Amino acid sequence: MKNVADQRYYLVREDVLTDAMQKTLDAKSLLQTGAVSSIWDAVKQVDLSRSAFYKYRDAVFPFHSIVQERILTVFLQLEDRKGTLARLLSTVTETHCNILTIHQTIPIQGRANVTLSLDVTAMDIELDDLIQQLKKLDFVESAEVISSGAL
Repeated sequence: MKNVADQRYYLVREDVLTDAMQKTLDAKSLLQTGAVSSIWDAVKQVDLSRSAFYKYRDAVFPFHSIVQERILTVFLQLEDRKGTLARLLSTVTETHCNILTIHQTIPIQGRANVTLSLDVTAMDIELDDLIQQLKKLDFVESAEVISSGAL
């Protein structure tokens, strides 16, 4: 995966998006407006597989939402110790990031993977500084930006 600073972004017309990308946007809209209460209901309603939704959900955004929000997804590998998730989230919120989603795997062999989706609109430090702060935590083995919108 490319470093976020090396990624290039494009503004494209809706008619050139794949069918799965368009349906992902429709499903995200259903979820955002509250028309459905789960990803399962959203993908079912727009006739999209869940795997396609997860593939594109952090990669395609309506133009108006990218302009208004800056969304960052960070993947971390953590040592499985008591209180590590709480300390991680505390560090993130101290930089004024809004945590949108948290996904943590079950710890295996003393390690757990955590994926955070963050709204960094109000973040008060640079992205590289945030990643360095996370890497300095003694229980963080790795921290990597896996997607971003409008950074």
